[in-house]
Amino acid sequence: MPTPTTIICLLAFLAVLAAATGDGTTTTTHLHFYIHETFAGDNATTASLAPSPLAVAGSNSSFGSVGALDDELREGSDAASRYLGRVEGLVVQADLGNPAAAWTLLTLAFAGGDYNGSTLVLDGRVDFGAAGDMERAVVGGTGRFRRARGYSLMTKFGNPTPNTDVFEMDVYVTTMA
Repeated sequence: MPTPTTIICLLAFLAVLAAATGDGTTTTTHLHFYIHETFAGDNATTASLAPSPLAVAGSNSSFGSVGALDDELREGSDAASRYLGRVEGLVVQADLGNPAAAWTLLTLAFAGGDYNGSTLVLDGRVDFGAAGDMERAVVGGTGRFRRARGYSLMTKFGNPTPNTDVFEMDVYVTTMA
């Protein structure tokens, strides 16, 4: 038979647990947008931060190279479509294969609308040689997306100019109430 002290401690623990986890209900949101990336010219949104140490040694490998991006997040594939925010992140060539795969860490920083000031954080491997969607895990967020989890699917939509790429992205986000 548990003592009264044990029962009180157990009830206190359950109350703290319930407060920390919310009421247990979840909401899933589907977001659809386009990422506009400019990789050359005066308005480039990507940068090489460090070359591959293997390339310096005479190899054509990109393993170990690091890049950064600060792409535009837009409602549509047209560069004049409604601006939603930025896609900021790091890309690290983390695979010795050819073509190499990269590890990516992206923050979707929303700058307007229902999600103004909120962020989503995506983490995952992008295999440049694979056909189909590039999938990343949603590992967190802030604001409206606090404690987010889920996944994203991204495909290359097109090359409107020789210096730009447009990617289409769907994000499926689950948050707890």
